[in-house]
Amino acid sequence: MKSTVETLSPTRVRLAIEVPFAELEPSLKKAYREIASQVNIPGFRAGKVPAQVIDARVGRGVVLQEAIEDVIPQQIFAAVQEHSVKLLGRPAVDNLEFADGQPLKFTAEVDVRPELTLPELSSIKVEVDPLEVGDSEINEQLDALREKFVTLKAVERPVAEGDFVQIDLAATVDGEEVEGGSATNLSHQVGSGTLLKGLDEAVVGLSAGESATFISQLVGGEHAGKDAEVKVTVRTVKEKELPPLDDDFAQLASEFDTLEELRGDLKERITRVKKVEQLYAARDKALAALVERAAVPAPEGVVAEEVESRKQAMVEQLERMGASFEDYLKAEEKTEEQIEADLSEAAAEGVRIQLVLDTLAEQENVQVSDDEFGHEIVHRAQRAGMPPQQYYDQLVQAGAAPAVFGDVRRGKALALVMERVVMTDTNGEVLTLDALRGPGADAHDHDHDHGDHEGHDH
Repeated sequence: MKSTVETLSPTRVRLAIEVPFAELEPSLKKAYREIASQVNIPGFRAGKVPAQVIDARVGRGVVLQEAIEDVIPQQIFAAVQEHSVKLLGRPAVDNLEFADGQPLKFTAEVDVRPELTLPELSSIKVEVDPLEVGDSEINEQLDALREKFVTLKAVERPVAEGDFVQIDLAATVDGEEVEGGSATNLSHQVGSGTLLKGLDEAVVGLSAGESATFISQLVGGEHAGKDAEVKVTVRTVKEKELPPLDDDFAQLASEFDTLEELRGDLKERITRVKKVEQLYAARDKALAALVERAAVPAPEGVVAEEVESRKQAMVEQLERMGASFEDYLKAEEKTEEQIEADLSEAAAEGVRIQLVLDTLAEQENVQVSDDEFGHEIVHRAQRAGMPPQQYYDQLVQAGAAPAVFGDVRRGKALALVMERVVMTDTNGEVLTLDALRGPGADAHDHDHDHGDHEGHDH
């Protein structure tokens, strides 16, 4: 095999490859074996059909085509190894020339990792907003906790927004009762909008024993899409009663004896969460500065693949929610081109960050131990709801295990960035990684946010 490499841009090369016909022999034999096992020719056992019979019955051209499809990836890989090309994405094969008995010639354009010059990490300085925890945030947490211990108290007054009511419903269309359109003693919180459209407005102001009618469009049954007249009758009216904020509540809702101790614990929890958020903000600024200082280009082919992957994931998620991509475009008031532009910008930045972390990992000789790789497999398997061995076997079968390995390596490189870049808040206080290692901080999910481009690493 002879090959040459031509640099088209800092992120793309063209390989020109020529393979003598004699070097195709192993792939030709393989093609004959596979075809022989698939065809059924009378007088010959499966897998024992001679080559000349396959040529006559199936066609020599079919065999040659299958052999070429087997050879091309092998030769591209060999050329990549020979020229030390750092491959990204999938090669695009072109200019194929081949005839029986003649050399195979073709070119392959492929995105490659650019050569980057990274600045000294300690020379990068980023600032973020200072950490502040106000009384209103603590009170918000206390109110959420009180909601868990709420009780309902019957009241002798008209229904108001937020009340809980027991109601009867009866729907009719053109004066006839709708099958399945009646219900008795339903529980409903007024204002939640969880039942029929127009119901909440109809019951506000009614007292127990009173009724009202309203018009609502039916969404199911034989009258779906038609307007129905719905009669609602209020049986009981109850309002929420929150427990008083005192020491008794602290003992009821927590392991603390006093409200002051509970408030202190909530403040600590909020502070930990905010410290983690502060670090992620600093991390993002540090990576953006590193990408800018290194002038990292984004390989177009890899970005296009990433955009398509993200768009497909978006469509699938919308379908699971019972919506379409067109519905999403209307809700966002954007065109498909605008959405793709947004995805392209995000994908390009993600790919640039991946390239920076890969380069840093090489420069620092970052290693991934078996334990670290195994921990990542277990973590991902848990998120996927699968046994770790089954998850790993599927990864290997899909050829994705090296990509996961690359993600772990990038995560360790990212930790180096956060350790060495000078991160402070605007008050001059230095940020450290302690918040990510402390209790309640799930740093794991965030370590790989900027390195999760599976399939691009070769």
